Amino acid sequence: MKVYFHYSVDGFSNGYLVGNERTGQAIIIDPGVMNDQLLRHIEKNRFRVEAVFVTHNHESHHRGLKTLLRVYAPKVYAADAELNGQKTVILQGDGSFAASGFAVRYYAVPGHSPDSLMYQVENIIFTGDALSAGRLGVTNNMYGKRNLLIHLKNKLLSQDDATILMHGHGPPSTVGSERLFNFELMGGSSDDQDSRREAFRMM
Repeated sequence: MKVYFHYSVDGFSNGYLVGNERTGQAIIIDPGVMNDQLLRHIEKNRFRVEAVFVTHNHESHHRGLKTLLRVYAPKVYAADAELNGQKTVILQGDGSFAASGFAVRYYAVPGHSPDSLMYQVENIIFTGDALSAGRLGVTNNMYGKRNLLIHLKNKLLSQDDATILMHGHGPPSTVGSERLFNFELMGGSSDDQDSRREAFRMM
């Protein structure tokens, strides 16, 4: 598996191309933009784009979908029945499916938006806007924040520390680093966080 980062200036959002080197199939996650650069990269590697995963229905994460569908004919997976007039394969709750030669798990993490999903392919979780490196995803109220925290603690912090996290905004991280440095996610006092950081430095 190879993962290629693709950045959209319009919304400052991250998109990802996940290539299956064994089969030549590929997944695109959150196509905020579909431009010549991404198209050339797909064609250069001779990938067949067979699936698109959308983490949530905010335009900066799927604005490029309409253009993408003029070039390729992938299945589009989301928690919403329709995106930009395109019908999707609806995902609800938590579950698994196969796409582009990969076993994929998905997790519902409402809070940033009611339809937020995370996708796991091998040892990488694509978090969308539920989480960014060192920060909890933005929510509109305390109920949304509490709901998001419950889901992330149950579904993300149960993963191995080495699990890689690719976010909808900002740099990648790992479950282990979020456990040590994400004060919003872990809660506790600033002294607790300092203790975790000191333990990390001593490793």
